[in-house]
Amino acid sequence: MLQITIPGGTIFNERTNKFKTVEGQTIELEHSLISISKWESKWKKPFLSQKPKAGDAMTDYIRCMTITPRVDPDLYFCLSAQNLEDIQKYMDDSYSATVFRGENDKSKGTTPKPQTSEKIYARMINLGIPLECQKWHLNRLLTLIHMCELTQNGQKMSRKDSAKYAAQLNAMRKAKYHTRG
Repeated sequence: MLQITIPGGTIFNERTNKFKTVEGQTIELEHSLISISKWESKWKKPFLSQKPKAGDAMTDYIRCMTITPRVDPDLYFCLSAQNLEDIQKYMDDSYSATVFRGENDKSKGTTPKPQTSEKIYARMINLGIPLECQKWHLNRLLTLIHMCELTQNGQKMSRKDSAKYAAQLNAMRKAKYHTRG
């Protein structure tokens, strides 16, 4: 989860031809499968593609990432350059210690082919990954999915990678069953 403070400001509403003062606010964001699903249902195209998102599409994705209730929709027009940089850093972070040798694209959560949220949900269900993981940081979830697919396909993992995978599964189960181990 990322917490950012968006400074307030004065914006011009083109529909009403009036200026509006927007109060600054601290909001919480989550780059997750749920956020991507919301964005794709509105834009009707895959979020995970090689095409960069800019302007309205990116602003709308930030809205979809927002988990803070009752945020003024005009607040997103006040995002600073620092806010956008912080959001991009957060989205690019792997949120995992797992590294796949020779597969830099997959470890970052991006793939050459566009993926839709439904394809990722299908992969989760086929691998038996609980739906609670849809709230995880997207790159961490994609790393888990990839790791599960590797182990399911019989490819050997190093002891180090195997231990990291077991730790991720244990953490997931602890969260699911509300235990400490």
